[in-house]
Amino acid sequence: MFDGYTSSELMSIFAMQGFAGLSLFSVFVLMALGLTIIFGQMGVINMAHGEFMILGAYTTYLTSGFFQSYLPGLFGGYFFIAMILAFLVCAALGALVEWLMIRHLYHRPLDTLLATWGLSLIMQQAYRSIFGAREVGVDLPQWMLGAFNVTDLVQLPINGLFVMIIALSIAVGLYLLMYRSGYGRKVRAVVQNRPMAEAVGINSAGIDRATFALGCGIAGVAGAAFTMIGSTGPSSGQAYIVDTFLVVVFGGAQSLIGTIVSAFGISQAQSTMEFFLSGSMAKVLTLLVVIGILMLRPEGLMALKVRR
Repeated sequence: MFDGYTSSELMSIFAMQGFAGLSLFSVFVLMALGLTIIFGQMGVINMAHGEFMILGAYTTYLTSGFFQSYLPGLFGGYFFIAMILAFLVCAALGALVEWLMIRHLYHRPLDTLLATWGLSLIMQQAYRSIFGAREVGVDLPQWMLGAFNVTDLVQLPINGLFVMIIALSIAVGLYLLMYRSGYGRKVRAVVQNRPMAEAVGINSAGIDRATFALGCGIAGVAGAAFTMIGSTGPSSGQAYIVDTFLVVVFGGAQSLIGTIVSAFGISQAQSTMEFFLSGSMAKVLTLLVVIGILMLRPEGLMALKVRR
């Protein structure tokens, strides 16, 4: 597999693929963090999570077009506005979905799976009707173009670095929210012992709605970041939902740290193997390794003790 490459070429290849893996890691982290707090706290298998990501991407696309047409002088900073709008739009829709549908299906995981799968199909068709079946892309501000030359063979794209900064910032912010705030204490109380949390006066229904909205909002931010590295289509979210569930299960369903570690390992493994093998074979080998580890450690890399 390594025949014909010099040692310096191999080092450059691994460096480039490692950075490509970090870009994939950033999308995985943003997608999986939202899914982790939804699945970990509420036990809801949200098959429409990828469509919430694409809603955030389309929100960014519309924001880009608005700034280009009406505020061209401020186009360089449109992405920061787009991220906020993507979060708010997806969080609002997530709260509405939880109130209309999800709250009636708690403790029925198979029903939530079917219901959210149906929701994903509805959202995909809505995107096709509104935006068309063809993929769309955003124009990047001038400061996001170009790359840093690390060596003669290794370049680090600025937009990829920016996506990683977003992912790390969201991860740190979510950690502070969950472990350094009153809301986070209530969430962790509901996760660890829901009946006792309700007995001491915590509104678990309100916490569930806020958490579902937060998870969908983070998926929207993932969609905004996704536009920096790829084009957006009605079914683009389906390409990431399976990998995202894999990241969540492998890391541990209630563990934020486990999710980040899992996302890093899976993204790096896939990116590196894709250079030497086909993309599908790289996914198969990654999946086999993950299944093997889960057979030895079914609770995932880092599991949280939960009382039922």
